[in-house]
Amino acid sequence: MTQSKLRMGMVGGGQGAFIGEVHRLAARLDGQIELVAGAFSRDPDNSAATGALLGLDSSRCYVDFEQMMQAEAALPEESRMDFVVIVTPNHMHFPVAKAALQAGFHVLSDKPATLNLDEALSLRDLVERSGKRYALTHTYLGYPLVRFAREIVAAGEIGNVRKVFVEYIQGWLAAEVENKQAAWRTDPARSGPSGCMGDIGTHAHNLAEYITGKEMTHVAADLSIFVEGRALDDDGSALFRMQDGVKGVLSASQICVGKENSLSIRVFGETGGLEWHQEEPNSLIRTYSDRPTETIRAAQGYLPDSVSSGYRTPPGHPEGYLEAFANVYLDFAQAIREGRDVATGVAGAVRGMAFVEALVASSQNQSVWTEIDA
Repeated sequence: MTQSKLRMGMVGGGQGAFIGEVHRLAARLDGQIELVAGAFSRDPDNSAATGALLGLDSSRCYVDFEQMMQAEAALPEESRMDFVVIVTPNHMHFPVAKAALQAGFHVLSDKPATLNLDEALSLRDLVERSGKRYALTHTYLGYPLVRFAREIVAAGEIGNVRKVFVEYIQGWLAAEVENKQAAWRTDPARSGPSGCMGDIGTHAHNLAEYITGKEMTHVAADLSIFVEGRALDDDGSALFRMQDGVKGVLSASQICVGKENSLSIRVFGETGGLEWHQEEPNSLIRTYSDRPTETIRAAQGYLPDSVSSGYRTPPGHPEGYLEAFANVYLDFAQAIREGRDVATGVAGAVRGMAFVEALVASSQNQSVWTEIDA
């Protein structure tokens, strides 16, 4: 039976934006999603020019997201967009998601979900009342070997989890940077209460919870500003506690000179451990107490169907960031069709914002242990 494509609208991602084209590439990789509408920029000329370059009908390139929601909702059901993807700076995530949900559209949003925890709690209520699907683009959960690591832990194959080390370090903000991406990420009005931790620390938090299957409950944090004049943290570290007595260490930094996109995680249980690095995503290292260390490789025949189905090429043909991003889109498309939630849904969105606010509160209070209250 022929399956029609889901129709996507995009808010943000106009010319000069970084992540918009990445989203568009990922969304169309598996042929299940079609971009049909957009409000791509606050600049109407930019939005129109972006739509023209993408070959969209000019009548569906909107001046702003409010106009987009109203006009799309008025279209016949068989032609209006099915969902909205939000690729704006953080301060616009909640207003756009709220408008989309109230207009009857599913929502896929860049993270963090909102500017603050109060907005996240309001978002949760909106999602529950709407009955629509909501998810965050936590891209790294799209890597098949990350999903395999979760399955190994859930099956008890490393015993009860004891310790987690997770870090996400970059160097692109090691000095003052003057560009669009740096400008909004270092502005509290557009980024929220945290810079580095809100931007990439949330990915580390999400990855730790996903692989272990445990929620983080408390943090003792130390956030820093190394580049003079910045209003938000560009570096931070935290001890953390999780459910069932799991302990861990989380570090995130954007001032580590020479580092590119170094996200890594190590999980240790009673009888074994797992290690994964985003810059080498096609290997999962597995350690044992009674035998040599293994390196599990991508797309191999020994992987279960639940993992191997996430690959598009044979072993030895490396798949990376775009393919992982496409898996996130594929999961969301399937969730819409099946009427089910996804792993990166609104509950995780609220926990992510509670995590950020707990970090900030702890750091401002001499790193005292602080509950993550979601």
